[in-house]
This record gives sequence, C-alpha cells and structure tokens, in this order.
Amino acid sequence: MKPLKYFKFFVEQHAFGVCTWLGSKMGIKTERVRLYFLYLTFGTLGSSVILYLIAAFWLKFRSYQREGRRTVWDL
Repeated sequence: MKPLKYFKFFVEQHAFGVCTWLGSKMGIKTERVRLYFLYLTFGTLGSSVILYLIAAFWLKFRSYQREGRRTVWDL
C-alpha cells in the first residue's frame, strides 16, 4: 500500500466515528463532513479538535450506557 492510502485506512479504521455519525444524522456523505471538519480546524487554529474529542467521548459514553453493566460472566 502507498503510505497515504495506508494512513487513510488507519484513520478510518481507528477514528471515533464522529464524522460518520454526523453525516448519517445530517444526511450527507461522511467524506464531506470530514472535509468541512478539516477546513474548520485550519480556520479556527485547531480549536475544533476539542469539540471533536468531546463528541467522541459523548458517543462512546452513550454506547456504554446502552450496553448496560456487564459482569465477568457475560460473553
């Protein structure tokens, strides 16, 4: 794989899914949301990264609440 394709694959596999969630809620492509996020990050000198991390934490927290509490015996 070319380094740029490998990097894109790595980011898409290990990202938090915030852009995908926003794209599905707004009804637009995920790539477009990522592009807007990138422009916003450069335009605000990186402060939108903080908003992204807060959204990622919130999405993970919601998924943990939906799962409920797991015990050692659950598989």
